[in-house]
Amino acid sequence: MYPRLYEPYGGVYPNYYFWSGYYYSDPRFYYYGYSHDNGHQEQNEGTRNITLQDYGDKPFVVDIEDAAEQNRNYRLTLWTGSHLQVTLMSLLPGEDIGLEAHPNVDQFLRIQEGRGLVQMGNTQNNLYFEQQVGDDYAIMVPAGTWHNLTNTGNKPLKLYSIYAPAEHPFGTVHETKQAAQAAEASHT
Repeated sequence: MYPRLYEPYGGVYPNYYFWSGYYYSDPRFYYYGYSHDNGHQEQNEGTRNITLQDYGDKPFVVDIEDAAEQNRNYRLTLWTGSHLQVTLMSLLPGEDIGLEAHPNVDQFLRIQEGRGLVQMGNTQNNLYFEQQVGDDYAIMVPAGTWHNLTNTGNKPLKLYSIYAPAEHPFGTVHETKQAAQAAEASHT
């Protein structure tokens, strides 16, 4: 198998790359959580061992499904930019995100694996929307909407979430829900 390379888009747009069957080994870019500063790297078949950390506002490419499956933390920020943030979450059986609303943040959640119940509404006491969710379901939460996601399965619920704009500080890692609650309480 040959390495994959992104090549400049016809020289017209020097910072854009197109898929040509290879990947471009440029140290400014990250691929699967690794910086490629020493040549091409073959892609492994199956799950990749990804370094889970916040890659900040640098260009970054990752197999998000592998990253979500690998994550064992309650919450971890994978990429934090000026206007968007990607987080990974792992909810234990019976655990929930916690009823919350983000006044100025739209949120996208995608269930990688597991089962859960999502609830949404316009107030804490009026969660009029309920939906069972599972593998590959996507959940869109408009800014200001109260919402919760509870793991109803018997194994960890793995998901990734996109916030626009960013919701958590750069580099956030909460190993447990209790650690997340303690960190959030200290910021209020």
